[in-house]
Amino acid sequence: MVVKTNLKLLKKQAKKSIIGSKNLQELNEVLKEYFGKEGKLTLILRSLDKMSKARRIKIGKEANGFRIFFDEAFSKKKSSLAIAFLGRSPATGEAESKEKWIDITVPGKRPELGHLHPLTKTLRQVEDIFESMGFAVVLGPDVETEWYNFDALNFPKNHPARDQWDTFWLKTPDKLVLRTHTSPVQVRYMEKNNPPLRIIVPGDAFRHEATDVSHDFQMIQIEGLMVDKEISAANFRAIIGEFFKRFFSTQGGSASGGKKEIKIRLRPDFFPFTEPSFDVSITCLVCGGKGCPICKNNGWVEMGGAGMVHPNVFKNCGLNPRDWQGFAFGFGLDRLTMMKYKIDEIRLLRSGDLRFLNQF
Repeated sequence: MVVKTNLKLLKKQAKKSIIGSKNLQELNEVLKEYFGKEGKLTLILRSLDKMSKARRIKIGKEANGFRIFFDEAFSKKKSSLAIAFLGRSPATGEAESKEKWIDITVPGKRPELGHLHPLTKTLRQVEDIFESMGFAVVLGPDVETEWYNFDALNFPKNHPARDQWDTFWLKTPDKLVLRTHTSPVQVRYMEKNNPPLRIIVPGDAFRHEATDVSHDFQMIQIEGLMVDKEISAANFRAIIGEFFKRFFSTQGGSASGGKKEIKIRLRPDFFPFTEPSFDVSITCLVCGGKGCPICKNNGWVEMGGAGMVHPNVFKNCGLNPRDWQGFAFGFGLDRLTMMKYKIDEIRLLRSGDLRFLNQF
């Protein structure tokens, strides 16, 4: 291959090509034409070792001069094209149109970083604590059949107990409901899994009821279930006590700050799916037990219900209640969040008010 070494001619051609470039893409093609792998100047430099010493010195000096010329011309043209692209005149440097002008020297605006919702933070902490105690996290459907929501959980037909769960019924022939609790998942799980077992079931539950500072028509419930050969209410008391201890002693809004012991109160109650049944309350951490609208001025906040799984529930799941026993509980994640962060209005949690959410 014959390499042309007339660098004066190449200089004229390169100058013409650089000036004639209409955009950065064309300008880069000129750069490739002379300095690419098979570029004109590249080939000349490769051929230097085949020349005599005198000619090699002469051509090498000219090639170096060509490189300096090309770099200056290329940089000048590139700046001109860049300014023109940003809406400025290549000749004057003045902005042609304020609408087209982009000042690339202005520092960019930092995007605002989001953060977790307090309900999400609480849910993750609850799951971490129970998983550390050997509980698995299980999920289920928000829309349930009457069987799983009521019948399998020992709610007799037309029994007044059903009225305690103000239900959203769907207009469907098979009597579907928005689940009133996450307890149906324990039935679904026991149908397909043999004991012993430990699970918690976080998820939305829906109640057709009026809202106030401590009640809402939608809530997140944490259902818990533990089944084995020899399980008693004492096991529940120990586990739930350990849970509250860890939950309220961790950093991030604890009203107790990890210094004050959380008092737990169990009182007799009634739930069709447990026997015996009891409600679980703790000292109000919003007011410190002194009395406020959250605790209805009595110093205690009901966190949920619990009890020993009713034998009929085991039978409906295909398990023999003589062989197995266990406890079940259901806590409101919203209430836990309110106690954790000393929130005195449950409706704030789903208000979408950034003045509230930015505090977390």
